[in-house]
Amino acid sequence: MVRPFDLAELSARIGSVARRYAGNPNPIVTHGSLEIDLAARTVHRDGRPISLTAREWALFEAFLSRPGQLLSKAQLEDKLYAFGNEIESNTIEVHVSRLRKKLGAGVIETERGLGYRLGRA
Repeated sequence: MVRPFDLAELSARIGSVARRYAGNPNPIVTHGSLEIDLAARTVHRDGRPISLTAREWALFEAFLSRPGQLLSKAQLEDKLYAFGNEIESNTIEVHVSRLRKKLGAGVIETERGLGYRLGRA
């Protein structure tokens, strides 16, 4: 982190790291045909690697940290951008679309007008 920094941001980052590894000594998670290595930040589908950008990974990690729960567009924007950054109106839709192309159409489900959730495996 670059100084000066906000204590709330520091707390959020520490909490994120703690949640990432809490109760999961094995950082490899499977979701259907996907194999996700949280420590190495890699995704494989049927043994083949899938390349994700930093923002795509952050968005996918947000879904993985709350499987089955509906995440609003505002919650996802908070995961992707620092406070005060300008956000385009369709940014989340673009990133979700790219994730679906790379990971498979059923990986992320849309609840029209409410948000997105990690699909069933």
